[in-house]
Amino acid sequence: MSNSAENNSSTAKVSCDACPILCRISPGKTGSCDRYGNVDGKLMRMDPVILTQKVVDQNQALVPFGEQSTVWDGTVLNPETIFPTAVGAGTTYPDYKPAPFIIGSSHNDVDLVTVVTEGIFSYCSFKVKIDTDRYIGPEQASVRCQGEEVGHVITAEYGSQMLSLGGVHHLTGGSKQEGRVTCEMMMDLGNRNAVELEVDNGSKLVIKADAAPIIDGNQEERMRVGCGSATIGIFAQQWFGHVDEVIVVDEHITGMLSEHQAGRFLGMEPSGIRVRGRRSTPGRYFQVANPGHGWGGTDVSDPLEIIDRIKKGAAYPGLRLLMVSTTGEDAAYYVLDEDLNPCEESIPEVLQVVVDRIGENCEPALASVLFMAGAGGSLRAGVTENPVRLTRSVRGLLTSTTCGGAPAYVWPGGGITVMVDVTKMPENSFGSVPTPAIVAPIEFTMKLNDYQALGGHMNNVIKLEDMTQQREAKISKWNEENPWPFP
Repeated sequence: MSNSAENNSSTAKVSCDACPILCRISPGKTGSCDRYGNVDGKLMRMDPVILTQKVVDQNQALVPFGEQSTVWDGTVLNPETIFPTAVGAGTTYPDYKPAPFIIGSSHNDVDLVTVVTEGIFSYCSFKVKIDTDRYIGPEQASVRCQGEEVGHVITAEYGSQMLSLGGVHHLTGGSKQEGRVTCEMMMDLGNRNAVELEVDNGSKLVIKADAAPIIDGNQEERMRVGCGSATIGIFAQQWFGHVDEVIVVDEHITGMLSEHQAGRFLGMEPSGIRVRGRRSTPGRYFQVANPGHGWGGTDVSDPLEIIDRIKKGAAYPGLRLLMVSTTGEDAAYYVLDEDLNPCEESIPEVLQVVVDRIGENCEPALASVLFMAGAGGSLRAGVTENPVRLTRSVRGLLTSTTCGGAPAYVWPGGGITVMVDVTKMPENSFGSVPTPAIVAPIEFTMKLNDYQALGGHMNNVIKLEDMTQQREAKISKWNEENPWPFP
């Protein structure tokens, strides 16, 4: 950040150019974003920069430094165990000057550079994967937070409902209130706080990264083991001989054991039971019911509702029928009486074992939150005088891109469009500016000679210990689930 003061005294205001608001900050105060303040007449980033330390020796403790009273001279740390994240580093938006920190280091006798900056992103969103079969609303339906439109339902995936939240049109393309609410919602999601949402003509949701979703007041427990057809295929041999028909109720593909290829392979005869819906291939039925909160993601609470007819001559008194959902949470056992009416009875133990096994094979229901943003425009100018070279270096895998140290997936095609799991990032990695826009960390790591070749700001390369003399720093433990960014 550039500092300007009305005079040389500590009572002067300073100008902040971290974002287009261009706050004039009085002594002892912070700007609109609360991230920058006037400290003794100088513009300062108020939060410490986060360094992460890889623990090589399990008995090694994290180096306790970073408090106001602690001065670190760099002698107590092994630089090969430290990765500098951009969390708290600050920004040089609109990047007419180099990134806040360009840090040189040596790892395994290779000279490297890590460029760290907090990007200001308007073109960004969160993709939310909700592990549940429950119906949350129609595809393309608007998603609201505090009554404001903040996203929409996107294509469901196998066993999961999907949302796209945020984005430039909600941040800046609507009303001021819509932009403010969208920004707050995005920052909460990224920082792993719970967010309350409502889908038009759908459900009320409580979403928190890496936690079970709450749908219409009910906390989900399981993700389905598979569609109805897949469930038949998995457990057919375990049911064979103990039951004459199994119907696995599913909003997508309802499976019927006796007709299914798995049942025919076992030598089963068709039971004469016909379910509603559109028959796909033998033993597989589409559209047996509407989507909902009932059995297998349908609106059915009584599974017999999906039976269209029971054919005399094929069906017979005493025929044993098991109906079960794709999570095993719902199950019922019937025996046909003399009039071929299904009469419910207790589930035999041998079948209950398999029903329980369906549940055992279901993964826990979770909400996964992925941040997606385009690291383009002037952000790249903080790395190099010729921004397109950074893009090419990332494409050529010469430059590693991380967000708070977490590995970022770079989408193919033009630009540097990244996607990262927020649970892999340090806590409270996300901030905002009043534009409104999201502030998120991003790091580019490469060999020193590659950095020079792409036109990097070589005069601004500093050592790790020099950085911590310029700014208060804090060490957190490296997330061992993440690949180490240095070779």
